[in-house]
Amino acid sequence: MSAQARGRRPHVLQVSGMAAGGVRAHLAQCARLLAADGCDVLVAAPAAVLEGLDTGRAHREVLGIGSRPSARVAGALVRLRRLARGAEVLHAHGLRAGALAAVAVGGRRVGRPRLVVTVHNLTVGGRLARLVGGGLEGLVAARADLVLAVSPDLAGRAQGRGAAAVELAVVPAPWAPRGGAETMAASGDVPEPASGSMSDAASDAVPSAVWAPGLRRVLTVARLAPQKGLDVLLDAAAVLGRRAAEGRLPTLEWVVVGDGPARAEAQQRIDAESLPVRLLGRREGAAALMAQAEVVVQTSLWEGQPLTLQEALRAGAAVVATDVGGTALTVRGGAVLVPPCSQEVAEAVGALLTSPDRLRQARERAHGAAASLPTDDDLLVQLHRALGV
Repeated sequence: MSAQARGRRPHVLQVSGMAAGGVRAHLAQCARLLAADGCDVLVAAPAAVLEGLDTGRAHREVLGIGSRPSARVAGALVRLRRLARGAEVLHAHGLRAGALAAVAVGGRRVGRPRLVVTVHNLTVGGRLARLVGGGLEGLVAARADLVLAVSPDLAGRAQGRGAAAVELAVVPAPWAPRGGAETMAASGDVPEPASGSMSDAASDAVPSAVWAPGLRRVLTVARLAPQKGLDVLLDAAAVLGRRAAEGRLPTLEWVVVGDGPARAEAQQRIDAESLPVRLLGRREGAAALMAQAEVVVQTSLWEGQPLTLQEALRAGAAVVATDVGGTALTVRGGAVLVPPCSQEVAEAVGALLTSPDRLRQARERAHGAAASLPTDDDLLVQLHRALGV
């Protein structure tokens, strides 16, 4: 039953820090669905996140939560406390926004807004970054009424830190007009401004010039950042290239759609080693490329519920993915899962490219898994239950 049907307009405050890709897409989805269902929704996030974000009927306000600690956090805290007045529920996205929200509303008590935090990422980096991340996890666990985790390992971490309640988050990939992909940036990206997503619109038309004639087609859609396992990808491509040169595999081209801080270094290695990899950068029409590829590969070192894999399943592509984070949860048996190891990735891709039967079966599994992917309706049901609206 919608909020309007219940005769009231609950006030929901959606809060985010710097976000890109899947995190940003999920923030927009939650805001749109709740606002369309009759809730009074306010989205508070950095200006770069709000720019061009489709939040439907939801209101918006700039809130300067940075991606790193700074002197501005005190001002953001004061502003968040003001915005939270009168809200029945505060739904924060990400550890940094969740921790700030926890400080803003205080501990669990009667009369304060219900606090729900969706944890989208595993903290990675050096010892200091992990210590800070652990502290934020502890604060969220201590004060949130509910933690929604995008992967089983994140759920386990929240439970281990004593969270009052933990659920796996429902994260459907957005549908875009004409069956294209609304965003090609997977969940789990290092938060960046909105311009970091892979594509902002979809296109059914993909120029034939994208693919070199006569070569087998392998595709990866990912932000070019360390978390996406670019070294694993390039090492696997080197193995496949050597086997093709020896006549043990057909010659292939591994196209990578996406951009990011590691692009220049990756291109240097591709050129130096003559790897069969081509970096296309950001582009529209990635979903159509998935439908044209023979194998779609994800080499990430960690993922939440990657939107790109959902989109690959919908495209009916054969999928090889590293079994990390929430990947197995996401693909629902529709992908070949391997450890984040270049040799394992190369073996799986090579096996598909040399066996028409295996390739056909992998595509059939993808089609079957796509039918059970979560939908906006599933997300709305969880939001009603989780937020209590």
